[in-house]
Amino acid sequence: MVDMNNSENRLSLSDRINAVAPSATLAVDQKAKAMKAEGAGIIGFGAGEPDFPTPSYIVEAAAQACKEPKNHRYTPAQGLPELREAVAKKTKRDSGYEVDPQQVIITNGGKQAVYESVQLIINPGDEVIIPTPYWVTYPEAVKLAGGVPVEAIAGIEQNFIPSIEQLEALRTERTRAIFVNSPNNPTGAVWSDEQLETVAKWALEHDIWIISDEIYEHLSYDGAKVGHIGGIVPEIRKQLIVLNGVAKTYSMTGWRVGWMIAPEYVIKAAVKLQGHMTSNVSNVSQRAAIEAVGGSLEAVAQMREAFDRRRNAIVSALNEIPGVKCIKPSGAFYAFADVSGLLNRPAGPKNQTFESSLQLAQALLEQAHVACVPGEGFGVGGFLRFSYALADDDLDEGMRRFKSWADSGENL
Repeated sequence: MVDMNNSENRLSLSDRINAVAPSATLAVDQKAKAMKAEGAGIIGFGAGEPDFPTPSYIVEAAAQACKEPKNHRYTPAQGLPELREAVAKKTKRDSGYEVDPQQVIITNGGKQAVYESVQLIINPGDEVIIPTPYWVTYPEAVKLAGGVPVEAIAGIEQNFIPSIEQLEALRTERTRAIFVNSPNNPTGAVWSDEQLETVAKWALEHDIWIISDEIYEHLSYDGAKVGHIGGIVPEIRKQLIVLNGVAKTYSMTGWRVGWMIAPEYVIKAAVKLQGHMTSNVSNVSQRAAIEAVGGSLEAVAQMREAFDRRRNAIVSALNEIPGVKCIKPSGAFYAFADVSGLLNRPAGPKNQTFESSLQLAQALLEQAHVACVPGEGFGVGGFLRFSYALADDDLDEGMRRFKSWADSGENL
């Protein structure tokens, strides 16, 4: 006779995967797309995806690459030598310091670089400090490596950037690494050179790895200077892992090309790991990325100008909604709005009381057909993240719906 309890246990999923939360941003995007497919007119502020097409010269390079038989074959797991060389040159241009192409590995998007970086340096029980609010994948990647995410929560009064005193208070003998993400997703905060220098020197003193996610490096506003920690404190490069990619800068989210820059022995380990996971990134996408990172930043400047216009518009609109406060972000393309004034009191056309920003976001999607991401996905409740990487008309309409909903749903 079969022991069903034992059978169910043997056929259960791993504790590792059960401990991981689904991506909050992808969950919102998927639900919004499902509602659209059913005929609902959804305005999507959820996904961090530019609405611009990939620049034509990059697309043309990919089209030509499709015709070349060499791109129909496997290539080195570390990435095309030409692309690694282009990334090294781009790092010198943008970050101000030299790296050898052997210090670069090309990954399937920036998300794979995040996953691999943690797998390479974290043992079970090791702690990773994560400034909070954070991008949704950081703590989950740490959990998948058997590590312990440690949240360094910084509020709006600190521009969402933790002080060195906060970091030191969280440091233990098990602290192995810290994430730095500037410009930040979800808040748009940009760390100053002084703040980057301070955290680098602290990490040097205590032999802590820095994982620096720089994927929004070209998206800053109002003269905010985006510093690169490896250029500011050269000594940190021996314990620095830089993550980047073409997705945000060149509107290439679907091409899935990211990279990691690290000491050569770390990259050798990453090649070993990636060789068993995915092997090489799509060759056609890599050829397109060569054209992107090695080319002009003119198209990037044009996109940034549009983002800046939308940034001003969405922050102004959010601050006109009773119960909502939003500071102007200095980088990326997200507005992180404090909606605590709409919680724990009757709100919306159904006069409901919402205890969390998660409940509020669900109501906005279902009742106003406005998709945004609740702050809980980024480690803090009471906030909603709105991506302003969408068309101007859609942005205006989405904000009109939100205000109408907050004003008891008139004119929806």
